Amino acid sequence: MAHGHDVLHMMEGKSYDTKESLVEAIIKQFGAEERFHTCSAEGMTAAELVDFLEERGKFMPAQGNDFTVDTTKICNH
Repeated sequence: MAHGHDVLHMMEGKSYDTKESLVEAIIKQFGAEERFHTCSAEGMTAAELVDFLEERGKFMPAQGNDFTVDTTKICNH
C-alpha cells in the first residue's frame, strides 16, 4: 500500500489538466490494483485518494486551467 505522500512527490514539477488525468498518471505509476493510505485514511483507490487530497487543499492552480501539487502542503513525517 503506497502512501499519499508518494503521489504528491510524483506530482512535483508536473501539472494536470483534470483530476481524471491525474488518476490515470497515478495508475500508470503505481498500478491499477494499488491502494493508498495517508496519516488518517487507508485502502483508497487512486480516484479516492485524489478526492481526499483535493478536499484537504493539497493542490493549487498551475498555468491555464491546470493544477499541480502545493509543495508547501506536503507534510514531512
